[in-house]
Amino acid sequence: MLEGLTHATIDFIRAHRDYAPLILALLTFGESLAFISLILPATTIIVSVGFMISAAQIPFWESWAGAVVGAILGNWISFAIGRHYKTEAYGIWPLSRNQHLIVRGERFFQRFGPWAVFFGRFFGPTRAVLPLVAGIFLMPSILFHAANLASAFVWAFALLAPGAGLAHYFF
Repeated sequence: MLEGLTHATIDFIRAHRDYAPLILALLTFGESLAFISLILPATTIIVSVGFMISAAQIPFWESWAGAVVGAILGNWISFAIGRHYKTEAYGIWPLSRNQHLIVRGERFFQRFGPWAVFFGRFFGPTRAVLPLVAGIFLMPSILFHAANLASAFVWAFALLAPGAGLAHYFF
């Protein structure tokens, strides 16, 4: 299923190059939003798009900016959900079926504090749980937003740049 979705996304971007930044924003939003990223792991698609943007002559910085915006918004909304709903958010599906992620996210956050939001973006399923946990634990907003912004810039670049740089050798 994921392979089919990856091919469909890449085919759509090839046919509609101007939408690449928007599509990347939607993908990184979903990958960074609590709950959604647990049912739609989009990292593989994002990396694949990184290879394609260079080959299709889509401006890298526009695509990167779209990915950054989506990632920032996804984490921000997850943080706001945590602040508003507190631990009741843990009962929302599909997170309610993945209690181990909650435990790991809480432990990681307690150990690293604001750095957990930054580093957590780079670690699979905890990517979407940590902003939620930060909101539940009432992390100061200024620290959350600083970690969120910084990590989004680095994470989006790390996902897209290797493919965009290596595409010259494959296409």
